[in-house]
Amino acid sequence: MPNKVYIGFLRLPLLVRILMIALLVFLIFGISIHFLEPDTFPTIFDGIWWAIITASTVGYGDYVPHSILGRLTALILILFGVAFVSSYFGTLAAAAVTKQDALSEGKIPFKGTGHMIIIGWNERSKELIHKLTSGNSQQFIVLIDETLESNPVKSRFVHFIQGKGHVDETIIKSDIRNADKVLITADRGSDELQADMNSILTLLTIKGLCTQVKCIIEILTAEQVVNAKRAGADEVIQSNKLTSVFMMNSLHSEEDGLLLNLIHQLQEGGRLLSSPVKKAAIGENFRNINLAHLEDGLLLIGLKRGEDMILNPPHTMVIEEDDQLLTFK
Repeated sequence: MPNKVYIGFLRLPLLVRILMIALLVFLIFGISIHFLEPDTFPTIFDGIWWAIITASTVGYGDYVPHSILGRLTALILILFGVAFVSSYFGTLAAAAVTKQDALSEGKIPFKGTGHMIIIGWNERSKELIHKLTSGNSQQFIVLIDETLESNPVKSRFVHFIQGKGHVDETIIKSDIRNADKVLITADRGSDELQADMNSILTLLTIKGLCTQVKCIIEILTAEQVVNAKRAGADEVIQSNKLTSVFMMNSLHSEEDGLLLNLIHQLQEGGRLLSSPVKKAAIGENFRNINLAHLEDGLLLIGLKRGEDMILNPPHTMVIEEDDQLLTFK
């Protein structure tokens, strides 16, 4: 039995062990000084108070031993008690520094709900994190990356996890089951096909752990779009295709960067919105719904029906229940 107690004591955290020993020392010396000098220390609490004040080197001087045995007890308390108190506070400070370093280095799991997970650190994710954490509607972001050594964003809304996105342990640290959305960005530093394969592998890992979380994935090669959807992607962003559209527009447009400027306008403040159809709008034609939105200061530019995006549809098109309305404010 004593051996089990000793083993159990050794399994406790170092900080707890030192604190328990220090409290035991205060208790022993507090009781001892009470019996050695009952006139100076009328109660056991007075003795324990004196032991704590003496060992912590505060030394108020309200209780002072006068006998030889009492002073010897004080000397022994100073030799042992100060050592344990110093060790406790030193260990406490070291633990706090270690915890802070571990948080900065991405070793601490995230606990929360409704957060957004972004996998991969690059200029695109950097800009996105800046927009999500600035302004009035800040959102908690969990950034996962294997190349970074510490959190690159100095914001209390960004929690960094160091590791590979296709490893279960890394994804579990992000509290994936309580996440709102996941964005998987492509690694443009490697071969495009290899980057897409790594992104799809990360997607499979996430969907294997939590099927209901919405996953948005960036794909570089057109042939891997189908595989990304097969793997469970809720939305696929073909960044190379978007870039080629910008280039083509710049080559044929008489105005410099007309499409790019339009996209910048849409990005500012989330001016392009998608919303489900209200019950009152079901069965109405596109023209009537557009007029209703204009009264609210919104311009209805199209709708999403299933996988199809329909911009500027015929005014007679009837709105259906599962449509998503695309508005510009």
